[in-house]
Amino acid sequence: MQLRRNHISLAKIDHILISHTHGDHIFGLIGLISTMVLLGRKNELHIYSHSELQHFIRFQLDFLYHQEIPFRLVFHPLSYKSPQLIYQDKKIAITSFPLKHRIATCGFLFREIPKLPNLRKDKLEEYKIPIRERQKIKEGAGFILPDGNEVPNSELVIPASNPCSYAFCSDTAYHEEIIDTIRGVDLLYHEATFAENNKTLAEQTFHSTAKQAATIALKAGVKNLIIGHFSSRYKTSSVLQSEAREIFPETYAVEDGDVFRINNSVISFSRSEKTKMF
Repeated sequence: MQLRRNHISLAKIDHILISHTHGDHIFGLIGLISTMVLLGRKNELHIYSHSELQHFIRFQLDFLYHQEIPFRLVFHPLSYKSPQLIYQDKKIAITSFPLKHRIATCGFLFREIPKLPNLRKDKLEEYKIPIRERQKIKEGAGFILPDGNEVPNSELVIPASNPCSYAFCSDTAYHEEIIDTIRGVDLLYHEATFAENNKTLAEQTFHSTAKQAATIALKAGVKNLIIGHFSSRYKTSSVLQSEAREIFPETYAVEDGDVFRINNSVISFSRSEKTKMF
C-alpha cells in the first residue's frame, strides 16, 4: 500500500532484505509476491533472510497457486554470527551483521562503491590525450608528454564525490558489538522503541531506548541518526527525539513520508504530508 501511495514501481524491486522472522516483518511478503504474480513479473526476485523463511513462503505459494509462479524466487540465507557481504554490484555493497534481539536478527550496511575521478576535458584537449590512455589516468596514472615529461594525475582529474553509506539496525537491544561495523556511516537508522524511563522494559523485550540509540551513534562516530520503531504508548515522538538529542544532536525521529537524501556525505531531510514514504 505504501509503495502504491508513493508511486514506486514494484517491477523495480529485485532484492528484499528481511532482518528477522517476527510477523510484522514477514507477513506482508506473500501479499507483495502475489501482487507481482498478478502484474506478470518475469524477473528473478532475491530474498535475503533467515533460511527458515523459505519454507514459510513456499508453503504459502503451494497453497495459493498449486504450481510454479512465473518468476524465480532466489533465497539467500543470512549469517547471524559475524558480518557478511551479501550483495555487491558496480554501485553498492551490502553487508549483513548480527543484532541482539529475541530471535536471530540482522542489520544491514549499505556502502556506495567509490567512483573513479572524472577527467578534465580542458586537459584532455590541452595535452591531446588519446582515448587509450584515459582509463589509466582515471585509475591513477599520469600522462607522459612527447618530450618525456609527465603530467601528474592530480592535474588531469576532478575527484569523484565521496561514497555514501547507510546502516539499518532494527529490531535490537543495545549492542555495542555493531559499532566497528557501522563506524562513520553517513546515516544510521537505529530503533528507539522506548524512552529511558522504560529502560527495564526495553531490556526485557530486547529493544532499545532513544538514549541508547544515540549512544551507539555517538560511539560509532556516525554523521546523522534517525530513530523509529516507537512504542504505541507514545502519542508523539518528540520525547524520544529530545532524549536522543541530549546525547547526539543530529538525531531525527522519523515518520512515514520522511525522505533523507545523502549527497556527497551531506544529509538533506524533507517531510511532506502528501508523500508517504518509508
